[in-house]
Amino acid sequence: MVSFGSEICGDLRLAGEREWLVTNGLGGYAMGTVSGPPSRSYHGLLIAALSPPVQRTLLVSQLEASVRGTDGSVTGLGHRQIVSFALEGTVPCWRFAVADAMVEKRVWMAQGANTTTVSYRLVRGGGPLELTLTAFVQHRSHHGGERPVLTLEPLERGLRVHPETGVPFVLLSDRGRWELEAQPSWVEVGPLAAEAERGLVSTAEHLRAATLTVTLREEGPGVTAVASTSEAPCLDGERGLAERQAHGAGLLQCWQAAQPVLAPAAPAWIRQLVLAADAFVVERPLAGQAPTAAGPAGASLIAGYPWFNDWGRDTFISLAGLTLVTGRVEVAERILRTFAAHVSHGLVPNSFPDRPDQPLDRGAYNTVDATLWFFQALVEHRAASGSDALIRELHPLLVTILGHHLAGTWFGIRMDPADGLLRAGEGETQLTWMDAKPADRAITPRHGKAVEVNALWVNALRSMADFSRRAGADPGRWQALADRAAAGFQRFWNPRLGCCFDGIDGPSGQADERLRPNQLLALALPEPLLSREQATSVLRICGQRLLTRHGLRTLDPADLDYRGHYGGDVQRRDGAYHQGTVWAWWLGPFALAHFRLHGDVAGALSFLEPMADHLGAAGLGSLSEIFDGDAPHAPRGCIAQAWSVAQVLAAWTAIQGGQAGA
Repeated sequence: MVSFGSEICGDLRLAGEREWLVTNGLGGYAMGTVSGPPSRSYHGLLIAALSPPVQRTLLVSQLEASVRGTDGSVTGLGHRQIVSFALEGTVPCWRFAVADAMVEKRVWMAQGANTTTVSYRLVRGGGPLELTLTAFVQHRSHHGGERPVLTLEPLERGLRVHPETGVPFVLLSDRGRWELEAQPSWVEVGPLAAEAERGLVSTAEHLRAATLTVTLREEGPGVTAVASTSEAPCLDGERGLAERQAHGAGLLQCWQAAQPVLAPAAPAWIRQLVLAADAFVVERPLAGQAPTAAGPAGASLIAGYPWFNDWGRDTFISLAGLTLVTGRVEVAERILRTFAAHVSHGLVPNSFPDRPDQPLDRGAYNTVDATLWFFQALVEHRAASGSDALIRELHPLLVTILGHHLAGTWFGIRMDPADGLLRAGEGETQLTWMDAKPADRAITPRHGKAVEVNALWVNALRSMADFSRRAGADPGRWQALADRAAAGFQRFWNPRLGCCFDGIDGPSGQADERLRPNQLLALALPEPLLSREQATSVLRICGQRLLTRHGLRTLDPADLDYRGHYGGDVQRRDGAYHQGTVWAWWLGPFALAHFRLHGDVAGALSFLEPMADHLGAAGLGSLSEIFDGDAPHAPRGCIAQAWSVAQVLAAWTAIQGGQAGA
């Protein structure tokens, strides 16, 4: 699905803009550019999740490769030597030409372990080649940090790196000769183009620690180098690669079992998204459970690579597409239970701290919509599982959650008894998904009654009526509240513009007429909230003003606050984040709404299909978080974003299967 020749690989700029990512199911990852040189401080061969799925720590920066030919000349394996690059499922594979010889390289991580493997082999003659790998190491947060104090210890097959504080790790190989640097030295790397573009520190430091030298022969074995926090990782490269490939095959088999009609004829890019979905699924201990404790395992979803942890809102917007569509119903249930165990004051957490010893405080719950998305995720889980067991188990908790929303809870979240709608916001809080807040100023506070929040609110109340019936309780109260809120939702209709207000009853007392994509949830969620005529008008206007080939703009380009480029320092980036920047995840609701209104499968799918090309343009094999609002809509933000992958995959499945209008 994703492959390039030397026309891209040999161009330092083009190859440097394309990034590969491999993950381990713990929150750890390895990441870099096709060309080789890092462009981010997050690039490295082993970024370990020391307290899964958080406390992600850069341990091994890179293994710099060069070869000595039979004539004694030394050639670095850089972008000029790359003749091809391909993703084999999720495993990146390079081929380097050195005179008449061809060297092949692969990188992968072991599932469930902080272990990265790099393999090299000679696949075409040219006589024996002497391969040298120079190891550069670190021990800092993947976000950055001070230079650590590291001690190097020689081992029989490599070395162990001891930080002054923290977890040690090893670098080993199945063969070859390791030599520790007599005087290990810190090397500055830069400029890091992606960090410079974001207005951040654009250099990084890595410790030159050791070199591995090994001879490669065409008929002989390759070499496997392993970086790991385990004392005794597997050094059998063939076995490790086979296990990685078997994991990918298992994901596809699980999806095929869940989608027996759709999967056989699905295009290659959809199959790639199924594999991409797995990168976000991670382990997370249940509340009160030590990370290493035995017992039922919790789970969560990383919001995006490389810098996001798991977020409540992102998790429940993504849950159906990443787990239920792909046939991983049991994983979805573990995620739901994990977040249910952390409910406080009627809210699911919006974020978790980066260290396990940090408690969840009030600030971790600053969201009005994550809890409402939690209800929608329960609806989707029940439909996929065909079981009411989880609903019956969580029903008392759900009653408590809605009770807090009715009576009032943190951040001014409370149902307005006048119209049954949900209001939220106080001070400089940012409670909706438009949550950019540099320093102490929320860019889009959206206090009052936000349109998508209330679409979710009506759906949550309607879902609760159904949940109560399934739990053997009286649904009447919830049904009445849902009817009242649905009637109140008509207050969002703006007849002058033929679409919905983005918010009403805010601090100014004036309705917010700015055109944003948020109103599309009134068309895409199960509960219909607008007439057909109204919905058709909303879809038309959003399509004309907000739609791009990679997502929807967050603000009408005609608005004076519109920002068409996402870049620069944090103030500039956050100022554009929801003020015109394109978000890929909105393609899902838009395509679903189009299908429900027009019943045109091909037309609805055509809005999703440009993402097939994007799989080879930025984060290889995955979908970016955001894009510039202005053409050519360059990809920005995270190179792999959970809800981008999830919403596109879920919408494709629903539309192709004819399920969207059911």
